[in-house]
Amino acid sequence: MSIKKFKIGIVGLGYVGLPLAAILSEKYDCVGFDISKERVGELKLGKDRTRELDQQRLFGLKNLSYTSNSLDLRECNFFIVTVPTPVSSAKVPDFEPLKSASKILGQILKKDDIVVYESTVYPGATEEICIPLLEETSGLKAFDDFLYGYSPERINPGDSANRVENIKKVISGCNNVAAEIIDRVYASVILAGTFKAASVRVAEASKVIENAQRDVNIAFMNQVSLIFEKLDINTSDVLEAAATKWNFLKFSPGLVGGHCIGVDPYYLIAKSEEVGCEPKLLKIARSINEGMAEHIVYRIKTFVGNSDRSHSILILGATFKEDCPDLRNSKVKELYELLIEEDFECDVIDPVASEDEMIVEYGAVAKVLDKQYDIAILAVPHSSFILKGRLTYERHIRDGGLIFDVKSILKEVCGPYNIAQL
Repeated sequence: MSIKKFKIGIVGLGYVGLPLAAILSEKYDCVGFDISKERVGELKLGKDRTRELDQQRLFGLKNLSYTSNSLDLRECNFFIVTVPTPVSSAKVPDFEPLKSASKILGQILKKDDIVVYESTVYPGATEEICIPLLEETSGLKAFDDFLYGYSPERINPGDSANRVENIKKVISGCNNVAAEIIDRVYASVILAGTFKAASVRVAEASKVIENAQRDVNIAFMNQVSLIFEKLDINTSDVLEAAATKWNFLKFSPGLVGGHCIGVDPYYLIAKSEEVGCEPKLLKIARSINEGMAEHIVYRIKTFVGNSDRSHSILILGATFKEDCPDLRNSKVKELYELLIEEDFECDVIDPVASEDEMIVEYGAVAKVLDKQYDIAILAVPHSSFILKGRLTYERHIRDGGLIFDVKSILKEVCGPYNIAQL
């Protein structure tokens, strides 16, 4: 079949699915499916809560329709699954969204259809978990009746420069025929080109180690920041000096949350343990990064000392990364809760996040106005918090108060404040 005759169904319209559906709809008829009726309704009105696409772009997508009714996918013959792959509270991979999506697809899957998974998993998950569910639900057989592949998502939320079409795409197929067709579809819209992985398992592995590698490198920076703190050396000064060497990898210490770096390593850890390989480095990295919120609280308690009075704190930023509205898996919530447990008075503000979601997470939306605080924590350096290297909220910090710059972003802060960094 010519790729021009494909009608593409995208299952999951979040940070990954929506931008992908948008560029695919420039070449193909597309149907975007999401189980959230609210999400589908918003998109039909030209509203994208993820802020990846503005209203003008959404209304300009003439070949893309939205639905929460899976039966509307029946006319599609090329499917892409972009649902979340979270972990449980026990840090165990949670495949329920992926299983649910596979069952939904299985109910409408037809002979000669093609299914591509993009959700981040451990090597083998597509063929061990997803494909059997497709076969069971549809009554069809992989290879004989339908083909499948895996193409790991490469989306960087909040990044206006590195868009999906500008990032090289890894693709794979269950056989050479599937790989060739899948490659041609993606290559028709990905300006940066594609890379054909040797197998589905290789493509899965390539994705999960991308974020595990970053986790390990950030853990190293968090570890040395603790060492340099004891040695009374500024970590950002050290990194600036070390970065003058051409092959130095300049990662920064900080809170590690979100759906990638703080989640994906647990998938690789789980699979490693399943096959009898103890992933010591991955576990140590996770332990270090998971402990950074507690360390920030320790630093703040040290600054306050044995004072009997209650101290007020303004936390700047609540999302999991800068200039991105997503509050899910943000480590700021943990930081906030730890500070409350220590009897600090805390307000959290975030101009990027949804006000309704902030109310759900924190019980209220802080109104700073003319209030002053003993401590300000720049937890998430949204561009609106920073002006030419300076914190725009200095007026809300009392003389002698503390500015805790978690990601060492501030360069020109001056005034009657104490400055702390990891």
